[in-house]
Amino acid sequence: MGCAWPLICQVSPWLFIRKKKAFASRPGRQKSVVPSDRADRMLPLPGDILEKCTNCGACQVQCAFLTRYGTPKEIFTALSLAKQHALAFECSLCGLCRAVCPEDIDPGGAFLNLRRDAVIKKQVDLSKYSTILGYEKKGTSALFSCYALPQGCDTIFFPGCTLPGTRPKTTWALFETLKSQVPNLGIVLDCCTKPSHDLGRETYFQSMFGEMLGVLQTHGITRVWLACPNCYKVFKTYAPKMTIETVYEVMDRSSLPCKMSYGSQTFEHTQLVVHDPCPMRDDLPVQEAVRSLLTGMDLAVGKMAFEKKKTLCCGEGGAVGFVDPELARIWTEKRKKTAGARPIVTYCAGCTGFLNRAVPTFHILDLLFFLNKNATGQPRVAKAPFTYFHRLALKRKIKKTHRGVVIRARHYRPVE
Repeated sequence: MGCAWPLICQVSPWLFIRKKKAFASRPGRQKSVVPSDRADRMLPLPGDILEKCTNCGACQVQCAFLTRYGTPKEIFTALSLAKQHALAFECSLCGLCRAVCPEDIDPGGAFLNLRRDAVIKKQVDLSKYSTILGYEKKGTSALFSCYALPQGCDTIFFPGCTLPGTRPKTTWALFETLKSQVPNLGIVLDCCTKPSHDLGRETYFQSMFGEMLGVLQTHGITRVWLACPNCYKVFKTYAPKMTIETVYEVMDRSSLPCKMSYGSQTFEHTQLVVHDPCPMRDDLPVQEAVRSLLTGMDLAVGKMAFEKKKTLCCGEGGAVGFVDPELARIWTEKRKKTAGARPIVTYCAGCTGFLNRAVPTFHILDLLFFLNKNATGQPRVAKAPFTYFHRLALKRKIKKTHRGVVIRARHYRPVE
């Protein structure tokens, strides 16, 4: 307990902060810094849906949200704006509707715009999301953030929030492995603020991500390697001048230590199936890299209905569970049904946690680095508040092993 006490002292004020003060503006904060190259200016508006949607129902077949409420055109023609604002927060924003639409329209993008409109017009009570927004705020704080950028570093590893908290040993093992490719690889512990993005807090998101992006560019960072699909989607969309790759692509194309044949004795009579996270729906190279890594370990990988471009939401998407837990559960049950009796492997820590409630689910990194330990039973994954202790311990380890390099903690907060 003695060695853990400093971490407990650091994290305790964050864990017990009163919710009503969690997002209050503070005097003297810096003004917003919004990137000029907005990548989402052309997201569809409801008018596009009214013009192009034919009410064919293709998007309703597997969508738990649209099955309940009707086609996008029906929603935008039959309901008041106030009702549309409310329903927008029950959409998982997973993009399946766009993937199956014969007219190539994007209802999810329209619902995201409705969320933004609801926030601007103060038509949504964000206190419902205090847990996820508080989690995001901690990730961007000076206490939890850490930028370790060695001299001459142009590439960073960005592990996201959940992986370092739930799997700190795996995160560090992955970082050390990646350094065999880029010895002066930097590492950044921070939050991409996708929760705010998806909840429609557009100004806040653009300001926070824009500030982080500015810092990275100022220090000469041109390439980002990511483990989290949500972070990958944010960087891919809002940092178009950078080279954005997943760690799975990096490992698959190289002869890294973790890409080897472990033998199939652990899963000797078991076929695995891969759940592709929603943000990776359009990224075939990433999907193939993950499957290549698994088959390279002599693991049997089968096919599953609704994978790759037509993948299903795990249930966590769009923070739907905070307003309609039953709707989120329906998504999880759909994925459970398609997996059958087969264990699931995915490459998102959030998906892993959500799906594992219903069906045995492994993060691919659990198998790449600790196969024999994790595959014989359910991996022991940390939960709050221990996830916060792990993140602080990882930050301390980074600072200890990176003496003499640029170390930055984030103090920036925009005016809200």
